[in-house]
Amino acid sequence: MRERFTGRIAGVGSTSGVRVVVGRWDDSPWGGFADVMVEDASGHRVLLAPDDRVRDFVASTYSFDEQVLEPVTVADTADGWQVTTPSLSLRLTVGGRTPLGAALALVPARVATSPAWCGVVDPVARVVLRGVRTRGTAGGDRREWYGATSVVGVTAIQGEWRGTDLGTLAPVDPPCRFGFSSTPERPSVTSVVTTIERSA
Repeated sequence: MRERFTGRIAGVGSTSGVRVVVGRWDDSPWGGFADVMVEDASGHRVLLAPDDRVRDFVASTYSFDEQVLEPVTVADTADGWQVTTPSLSLRLTVGGRTPLGAALALVPARVATSPAWCGVVDPVARVVLRGVRTRGTAGGDRREWYGATSVVGVTAIQGEWRGTDLGTLAPVDPPCRFGFSSTPERPSVTSVVTTIERSA
């Protein structure tokens, strides 16, 4: 059985060492929702999920040291996103399309989001984008494919994680360790279709 999640993934680093990955899912088997994955400078990995269903699904697919149930909201601003939870306040300033985003725009979306295409481009992604994979094995004997259709850069961040200032924007370095793939090292927002295959 395959399930598809269509949305955008924002991945940013900070000078505090905290790296944040925000999943903003516009269409999924459960409708729209958002979740957040945080890895701090010590390597402690935290999932912020809005409800039990999202927490259980994400935690069965990725690895975390801590799972927190709390409201997660992502709103558009004049120049980007505002991500708000009781633990995290993160404002993203979003810029233009990256060179990778321009290259992705040349591939028809139906092709770019297919698992077959993700398998073809995975060896290239492994070489060109450190820590990034477009296919892999998720938890619970699941297989997963990331089909990206666009990438825009993040040019600035502002916010706090558990009451501590995040500092300024930095690369996602070292790569996040939630699953088989990290977000690109360059802070960015990727439009993506994630396909997860599992036994019925």
